[in-house]
Amino acid sequence: MENTTLTLQTQPSQAPKAPTKTPTNASTKPASTIALTLQSPSAAPVRVALFGVGRWGSHWLRKFLDHPQAELAAVVDPCESRLITLNRQYELEQQSITVTTDWQTALHLPNLDAVAIVTPAATHYPLIRAALEQGHHVLAEKPLTLDVAESLALCQLAAQQQRQLVIDHTYLFHAAVQRGRAVIQQGALGALRYGYAARTHLGPVRPDVDALWDLAIHDIAIFNSWLNATPIEVQAQASNWLQPGLADLVWVKLTYASGFQAFIHLCWSNPDKQRRLSVVGSQGTLVFDEMAASPLMLLQGSLEQQADCFIPTGHYHQAIEIEPIEPLQAVCTHFLTCVQENRASEISSGWLGAQLVQILAALTQSLQQGGKPITLNLV
Repeated sequence: MENTTLTLQTQPSQAPKAPTKTPTNASTKPASTIALTLQSPSAAPVRVALFGVGRWGSHWLRKFLDHPQAELAAVVDPCESRLITLNRQYELEQQSITVTTDWQTALHLPNLDAVAIVTPAATHYPLIRAALEQGHHVLAEKPLTLDVAESLALCQLAAQQQRQLVIDHTYLFHAAVQRGRAVIQQGALGALRYGYAARTHLGPVRPDVDALWDLAIHDIAIFNSWLNATPIEVQAQASNWLQPGLADLVWVKLTYASGFQAFIHLCWSNPDKQRRLSVVGSQGTLVFDEMAASPLMLLQGSLEQQADCFIPTGHYHQAIEIEPIEPLQAVCTHFLTCVQENRASEISSGWLGAQLVQILAALTQSLQQGGKPITLNLV
């Protein structure tokens, strides 16, 4: 197949300095420790406006209400009946929390520090831009936007405003994902060869994006984190049955500079629910299975040649212990600490979010061209 080349931008080699505290060197702590570091009790709570309280946003509502580092200032949603229900359930206005359908009203509340945007992806760009221009830090649901240029522009705006832009790639804060990264970097698998993942279930079916944009970002983010690399070439093929123009089944292939290849199966119309990702090396396989009792397993073993035969050797399974910490709670703590210290996220910054949007855009280009490989040049 003839390759098509897509030139991408990445984060500048040096990020602008925060106006307050010097960022902590991420290499001095394991990722899991970084994600869960609590700000000192003396730091003032972060006043947050929450935009969007649908299926996922309602989880964020509970997190901000309960978190000691947060002070919820406003709840915004276009659905008035939903706001009425939540206001009664949580007694929001009795806590002096503004409840409104008008996001601009919330954006101009006095002493507001940050905005959490948990709205459909198509609305992200104008909302994030407005919040940053107003001088607020931003936490945004994935994907950052649906457009590469818009994503990069938001990262540049955050840098100009010296405000933090953090993206809720929840799996990057999962204890099993962070522990798995450490296992791989310690060389437990030997030479890395290939990876595979499956993310399937019956719904939820999105009306605004296809299964690629809804589901693939999770596994791409995990593979990139575990490999400490980004793909140099991507390829995708799809089928659709439910909605014209929106893929229900997608097969993704990622190729990295080392020669490692990852294959991802995505479908939101499959009753066989799977949330499983594996990396295979010369000495074993690391499996992250979110549905299993032990979500992180190290399967050791290799083949030893004896004459004309290959004999399995050193075969055993090991469940790897992980910290019992809720990923969304870790995201919440991490974002609030980034705001209080005004330091860039070393786990899920806007730049990382923009890079994932670039990869998804290249995969979409491959889909549109019948599965043609798309070469990524990160410049």
